[in-house]
Amino acid sequence: MPNFAANLTMMFTEHAFLDRFAAAADQGFAAVEYLFPYEHEPDAIAKRLQDNHLTQALFNMPPGDWAKGERGLAGIPGREDDVRAGVATALRFAEATGVKRLHLMAGLIDLKTPAAMACYRNAITFAAEALAAKGLDLLLEPINGRNMPGYGLNSFDLAASIIADLALPNVKLQFDIYHCQIIHGDVTMRLRAMMPISGHVQIASVPSRNEPSDEELNYSFLFGELDRLGYQGFVGCEYNPKADTVAGLGWFEPYRRK
Repeated sequence: MPNFAANLTMMFTEHAFLDRFAAAADQGFAAVEYLFPYEHEPDAIAKRLQDNHLTQALFNMPPGDWAKGERGLAGIPGREDDVRAGVATALRFAEATGVKRLHLMAGLIDLKTPAAMACYRNAITFAAEALAAKGLDLLLEPINGRNMPGYGLNSFDLAASIIADLALPNVKLQFDIYHCQIIHGDVTMRLRAMMPISGHVQIASVPSRNEPSDEELNYSFLFGELDRLGYQGFVGCEYNPKADTVAGLGWFEPYRRK
């Protein structure tokens, strides 16, 4: 049975961020993820995890200035020092929260440009080695161009190629089913092909990015497919509730922590 993690950036937004941990636990989630923790102290987040018996599944490394439109720095020449500083910051939060995997964002850059690709590969190598020393995995997530125009890593095939070429054992694919369906389609066959390199899975309905209970993907089948493939990691619920978060959790009823 999949092990679901509530995405606290997108779910339970009826509450202040630190109160979303309790809200998720109250609804039967055993794990959480979110985009960024950096507006809060590591110990404050750690306490919410501990108090609510939650596992931290994932978060992203610092992306640059999100408010000004930056969406990661790893592939942007000239921002190498910022990437290294971000790795150090992320590791402080990782130590406090016990998270075992971190996502490194490529940025709004054309990775077909040799300088950008070289910068990206160097950043991955640097981050992976720093994380490996702490026993952590580094994740790379392809993101579709409709939600994030201009994002550099916009192909699952490209991500798989980079992972294979670098051959770093702790670099994994972040397989977001929503993004895969929009970019490529043929989700099930890609899951089957890429499960050996996948370190995290995320879900949302397509095309609306709401609860995984309707629209064009059959998530009951896909959840069963994850079981058939022997996937043991977390499934992040990175979706925007249609209305109230709790009202939309009917799909989650069979999976609640009792």
